[in-house]
Amino acid sequence: MKIDRAHLDKIAHLARLEFDEKDAEKMMQDMTAIVDWVEKLKEVNTDGVEPLTTMSYETNMFREDEVKDHLSHERALLNAPKKDNDYFRVPKVIE
Repeated sequence: MKIDRAHLDKIAHLARLEFDEKDAEKMMQDMTAIVDWVEKLKEVNTDGVEPLTTMSYETNMFREDEVKDHLSHERALLNAPKKDNDYFRVPKVIE
């Protein structure tokens, strides 16, 4: 399929692309080459090939959520450089 100027203008509008007029011919050639390559993929026999959702066969290892002891306020603030009762003191970052 050859990409003509009308197709190029429509694609450029949809993709919010901007290019110079001198680059339009090169863009049409490049896009035509891409579409031709995709058309070649249609010729490949894919009978018996399962569709993929990922390129990896690895699976996630999930674990059960367990309630465990948490870090107390006192222990969390133990090594804090600056603290104010139950809170960390940090430098002001918003004026």
